[in-house]
Amino acid sequence: MKAAMSGSWWSDAVVYQVYLRSFADGNGDGVGDLDGLRSRLGHLVDLGVDALWLNPCYVSPQRDHGYDIADYLAIDPAYGTTQDLVDLISQAHAHGLRVLLDLVPNHCSDQHPWFAQALAAPAGSAARDRFVFRDGRGPAGQLPPNNWGSVFGGPAWTRVSEPDGTGGQWYLHSFDASQPDFNWRDGDVRAYFEDVLRFWFGLGVDGFRIDVAHGLVVAEDLPDLPADGPIGRHPMWDQPEVHEIYRSWRRLAEEYRSDPKYFIGEIWVDGTERLAPYLAPDELHQAFCFDLLVQPWDATRLRSAIESGLATAQAVGTSAAWTLNNHDVHRVVTRYGQVQDLSEPDPQDLLGSARR
Repeated sequence: MKAAMSGSWWSDAVVYQVYLRSFADGNGDGVGDLDGLRSRLGHLVDLGVDALWLNPCYVSPQRDHGYDIADYLAIDPAYGTTQDLVDLISQAHAHGLRVLLDLVPNHCSDQHPWFAQALAAPAGSAARDRFVFRDGRGPAGQLPPNNWGSVFGGPAWTRVSEPDGTGGQWYLHSFDASQPDFNWRDGDVRAYFEDVLRFWFGLGVDGFRIDVAHGLVVAEDLPDLPADGPIGRHPMWDQPEVHEIYRSWRRLAEEYRSDPKYFIGEIWVDGTERLAPYLAPDELHQAFCFDLLVQPWDATRLRSAIESGLATAQAVGTSAAWTLNNHDVHRVVTRYGQVQDLSEPDPQDLLGSARR
C-alpha cells in the first residue's frame, strides 16, 4: 500500500469512488449493495486503491441519486443495513483500506421528518427555523422572496400551501425543489450534524466527502442578484460563516486521535485566496482539485493543470487531491480512450514523454 494506516494517510492515497447501485450486486436483486462491494475488496486492493468513497447510501427517495437524504443515520434498505456497513468497514480495514462516506449538509430530502414537521408548523416556528423559510413578495406574497435561481434551473424558491389551501411562505432550495436547504444559523441543525458525524465515526467510518462544501450558509439579508450577475461573493455560496462550521467539525474529528478522521470538500470557488480558508489547519484536510476533469488529451494542457494544482496546494499548505473522475462527468476512459490507438505504443514515444 502506498498510504500506510497512519495519521497522514490521505496525503498520497488513491481513493476509489463507489456508486453502490451499479457497482456489485451481492444478493441478486439487480441492485448493487454493500455486500456486493465487500465481495470485491480484494480486486480493489489489487488495483492499488487505499480508500473507498461511497456515494450517499443513506435512506433516500432517490430523486437525485441519493443526494436527497431522508435519514442521515440509517442505510437505505436497497443497499443493506447499518450492520452490513460495519462489516464492510471491518473487512476493508483488514485489507488496509479506509472507508469514506458522502455527506450532504447543504440540503436534505423533502421526505426528511424535519421538513414534514416544518410544513405542518406555522411561520416563525422552531421547526421552520431549521430551513430557510421566508414570506413572499407582492400584495399576497405570490412572488419569491428574491430572484435567486436553482442550480438545476428555475427559481430557488418553492411556495408551500397552508392547511386551508391558501398560499403560504416560500422555502429555499439551491438545487431541486425536493431538496430544501438547511438553515445553518439554527442551533438544531448544527447539533444534528455533529451527532451525525459522531454516529458514523463511532461505527468506524474514516472520514467524509462533503458535498457542496462552499454552500450551507447564504447571505442573511437574501439580496437580489443584479441582472448582470453578482459583483464579488455570490450571496448563495462561500459565505464567511461557513468556516466556523468546519472549525467545529475539525475539533470534533480531532477527538479521535488514535483513529484519525478526515474531511475533503467539494469546493467551487475562484482563486487561491478564496480556497485557502477552507484548508486552514483547523478546517478541512483537503479539497478536490478539479483541473484535470476538464482537460483534453493534450500534454501542454495537462501539464499546466498539474502545475496550477500543485501551486494552489502549496499555497494553502496541503497536498493536491487530484480528481480524474466523479459522478458529474464522463469516466476518464470515455474522455481519453478513443483519442488514438494506444494498444501498442512506440517505446521511443514513451521514453520521450518520460524525459519531458
